[in-house]
Amino acid sequence: MPEAVVEIKGLTKDFKTLRAVDDVSFCIYPGEILGLLGPNGAGKTTIIHMILGLTTPTSGEIRMFGCDLKKTRQACVQNANFSSTYVSMPNSLTVKECLKVFARLYKVKNRNKRITEVLNIFEIEDIQNHMVRTLSSGQQTRLNLAKSLINSPKILLLDEPTASLDPDIADKTRTMLRSITRERNISILYTSHNMKEMEEISDRLIFLHHGKIIAQGKPKEVIKNYRGKNLEEVFLKVAREGHP
Repeated sequence: MPEAVVEIKGLTKDFKTLRAVDDVSFCIYPGEILGLLGPNGAGKTTIIHMILGLTTPTSGEIRMFGCDLKKTRQACVQNANFSSTYVSMPNSLTVKECLKVFARLYKVKNRNKRITEVLNIFEIEDIQNHMVRTLSSGQQTRLNLAKSLINSPKILLLDEPTASLDPDIADKTRTMLRSITRERNISILYTSHNMKEMEEISDRLIFLHHGKIIAQGKPKEVIKNYRGKNLEEVFLKVAREGHP
């Protein structure tokens, strides 16, 4: 087994009287797409924020690239990136200007070449001079995804990245993400409420409920173990009954 890109042990987060994440442990390996799923409030986004160092754990340990995140956050996040449909880019900049800002923050070499590459990947080169505030929700989502690749990260944290995309672009995005994990050995932590998407894209799944891991394994294993016809049926059982 290769060394984990991200290793989480006993991760817990309390917000006053609410335990959002409860003693969670898992690893993400090189070139792997790990699906993180669960109903709203299960703890998915809180876990992502703790991995990014934006939220401080109540207890537990996060290691990234073999280093303690708490002690080496800046070095770790230089090789990571994040995208969420629910995070807005600066409205007063053009698409290209946004990417230039993030390329400088990540100290990307050959910035103009890299910006052209990510614009082409997500087919938004034709809007590179448009102001962000004029973009459709789907275009903003693609810009956010382009930003997430600007520094050629080793680990990507994607929180519902295709939620605002039309079916064609969403399919192309999934195909592209699968391709880059194989070609560049990038690891991805992926959340979505689209269960068909999660079945298709994930190498492994972690199922959260009330901050705890209640199931994990390959998508087909999770479905078989919990006697569902598909992942959506398993998800609905958890959301409605509190167990698979």
